[in-house]
Amino acid sequence: MKLFLIAGEASGDKLGAALMAGLKSLAPEVEFHGIGGPLMEAQGLTSLFPMEELSVMGLTEVLPKYRHLKRRIAESAEAVTRLAPDALITIDSPDFCLRVARLARAAQPRLRTIHYVAPSVWAWRPGRAAKMAEVIDHVLALLPFEPPYMEAAGMSCDFVGHPVVAEPRASDEDAIAFRAAHQIASDQPLVVCLPGSRAGEVKRLAPRFDEALMRLRDREPGLRVILPTVRGVSDMVREMSARWPVPPIVVEDPVAKRAAFAAADLALAASGTVSLELAAARTPMIIAYDANFLTWHIASRMLRIDTVTLVNLVSETRAIPEYLGPRCRPGPIANAMLELLEHDDLRQQQLEAMELTMRRLGEGGEDPGLRAARSVLSVLEKPRKAG
Repeated sequence: MKLFLIAGEASGDKLGAALMAGLKSLAPEVEFHGIGGPLMEAQGLTSLFPMEELSVMGLTEVLPKYRHLKRRIAESAEAVTRLAPDALITIDSPDFCLRVARLARAAQPRLRTIHYVAPSVWAWRPGRAAKMAEVIDHVLALLPFEPPYMEAAGMSCDFVGHPVVAEPRASDEDAIAFRAAHQIASDQPLVVCLPGSRAGEVKRLAPRFDEALMRLRDREPGLRVILPTVRGVSDMVREMSARWPVPPIVVEDPVAKRAAFAAADLALAASGTVSLELAAARTPMIIAYDANFLTWHIASRMLRIDTVTLVNLVSETRAIPEYLGPRCRPGPIANAMLELLEHDDLRQQQLEAMELTMRRLGEGGEDPGLRAARSVLSVLEKPRKAG
C-alpha cells in the first residue's frame, strides 16, 4: 500500500504523524510519501521539500510567495501522478492541498482522495464544502458536529476525534520539576506565551504579547514567561525575544512544552489548535489574534460565529476570553490576564469548559490516530470511483 500525504504546517504535521502511526499498526506494509514536518519524518516520511515553505497565511503573506507556491503545487501534483498511490491524503492547509488534489485528480481521475480536517464551513464561507467535494472523496473530521456539513456537500465523512486528547500529559511532578529547573518558585506567577507557529503570526503578535506581559509584570513583579516554539520559527522567536526587557525562557522540546503548560498559571495564545493543547493540560488561557488590515477586514465580514476559540465552540460556552482584530491590544489583554490570575471563579469556569471539550473530542476513547487510520482503510476497501 502506497500513500501520499501532504501537511503544510505544525498542526498538520502532528495530525499526519498520529495517522501514520495508526496506519503502521493496522497495515505494517504501508509505504509513505509526500510532504511533512519533523513528526511525520520521524514516522518514516521523506519530505519532498521542507514543509515550512507552506506555512504562510493571509493575503499579504501569500502574495509575495505566490509563484513559488504555484511551482510547489505543480511539483507535488506531478509527484503524486508519478507515484500513483492508493490514496492522496491532504492534511489541513486547504489553499495548497486542494489545489494539488485538483491537479492530481485531473491526471488520475480514479485517484482516491482523503482530506484530514474538515473546512470550518460552520464558521465562514459555507460554499467551500461543495467546491472541496469536486476533488475530495472522504473527510476525516476533528469535531463532532462536522460530518453533516461534509455529507450534505457530497463527501463521506467520519468524526475521528482530535489527536490532542491522546497526547501525553505532564504530571504534577513534571510541573514541579519544570519550575525547579528554571528556578521559578511555586508561588511565582508563570505565563506561557504562544504567539503562533507561522512567521507572519509571530512578527505581528509577539511585540503586542510582549507589551501586554510587561504591563502585567508591572502589577506582578515576580512574573516569569515561558515561550514555547516550533522548528519553523524558532530562530525568529529566539532573536525577537532576546530583545525583550525581561527575556523569556524559550523551549522547543515537546516534553518541555507540555511541562510548561502544566506548570503555568495561565497562557496567552494565538487562536488555533493550541487552545485545545492548553485545554488538554487544563491551563487557563486568554486568546488573542490579529491579521493585517485587509485580511482581517475580509475575514471578519465572512464570519458566521461569535467566537473562534475551539474550546468555546465545542463546549458551547464562551468561557475563554478573546481579543481579536482591533481588540488585540496590549492594555485590554494585560487586564484580562490579571483578572484571570486573581479570580478563582473565572479559572473554574474555564476548567469546566475544558473538561467538557475534551470529553466531546474523544478523551478516554480509542486513539484518534487509530480511528483516523481505520477510516482511511475503510475508504481503500471500497471500489474506486469510475473515471
